[in-house]
Amino acid sequence: MLFLYRRRSPFQATRLARQTRMRAVKVFFSILFLAILASNVRSISHWTESRGVYDDICYLRQAHLFQRFGWQGFDTSLARETDGYLVGKLRSISYPNWSDTTRAPCHTETADGRKSVMTPPPGTGFVLALFPEGFQVVPLYALANVIIAAFALYGVWRARESASLALAAVFGALSIYFMINPTKASYSMAPTMVVCALIALFTARLFVGESRRLLVIAVIGVLLGLSASFRIANVVLTAGYFLFFGLSFLIRRNRESFVSGLALGLAFLVGLLPVLAANLVNSGNPLVSAYGGQDTAAPHLDPAVLRAYLSDTQFPLVVIACAWTALLWRFATQAGVRQLTLLVAGNLALNLAFFATHPVFTQYYVIPIAMLSLWTLLFATILSRSPAASSARYEPDGPQPAEMLSRSPR
Repeated sequence: MLFLYRRRSPFQATRLARQTRMRAVKVFFSILFLAILASNVRSISHWTESRGVYDDICYLRQAHLFQRFGWQGFDTSLARETDGYLVGKLRSISYPNWSDTTRAPCHTETADGRKSVMTPPPGTGFVLALFPEGFQVVPLYALANVIIAAFALYGVWRARESASLALAAVFGALSIYFMINPTKASYSMAPTMVVCALIALFTARLFVGESRRLLVIAVIGVLLGLSASFRIANVVLTAGYFLFFGLSFLIRRNRESFVSGLALGLAFLVGLLPVLAANLVNSGNPLVSAYGGQDTAAPHLDPAVLRAYLSDTQFPLVVIACAWTALLWRFATQAGVRQLTLLVAGNLALNLAFFATHPVFTQYYVIPIAMLSLWTLLFATILSRSPAASSARYEPDGPQPAEMLSRSPR
């Protein structure tokens, strides 16, 4: 009997060794991610819901209203405060005027003065209402941490090159850590971080070989709208998307670019429905929120606010996002990735301009746009460098995003 023995070529041996090393690195960082996640969950398990932060009371009261009244919980009027829930919460944090609900924090009178309502949008209260009263914050943050860790693991295991693996490993570890600090600063940040990662993944898929383009655009629009239900300032996250698709239509002026922009706009309105409904119920106008004071002040440059951002941990994240955007533009081999960097750059510029001229500073205001940008850049880097993405060949209906800004009008 004749046996044929085939020896591996040097190229095959080198490739196998490289794959083995990559797999070992991925396993190592997977274990590291899970260790950070376990540490986070352990820390979260000791948190209390009466930590003295005024905004917490409003998010928890919105959750209480949903659990008590169902969908009628959109109505946050103090006239419905008949069970002493708000008074009890204010007293638990030693609020000076706990017995006078009309002076409760993050509540304001409507323009006609007929009722006092809460200012935050309903999304954060809704997700808190999914958990049993008295044990809402811990499971919300634990679940959000698990989801972000899953995104980090996806990034590491999807990476096919050493550079993209290094980026996925470093950013993955940081993203899980950020779910404690600064995310713990506001209950609204936990769901915001999750939705930013989701938007980023779909955005990267849109520009890196996604055939069902209109469906992906619609999903992105809905998620952008829903993000405003957690923090009303998240509506600014849409600025770069509307700028990109708006310019695409102005340059291209055809049916495909118009339909793409229309799909984004309509989907965004669908995602924004909870906010519009809450505004209608509480202020009487779907386009008028209950916010007032500094939050609605006219934009202006305040040196104190600028100095606060420059000395905060948010600033290095913004610098990294800007540098990564520039590098991805410089070394991108796919036209779609270059177009994605334009969207990210525009979104960063518009969001930073908004918060730089906003009269209020917090340690988490710029975190959503920074994380949305960084997740988008990471997924674009990974997907564009993977063999599946680079070798894909298909002919989808209509022009792809990469073509939308590169063609001249007919």
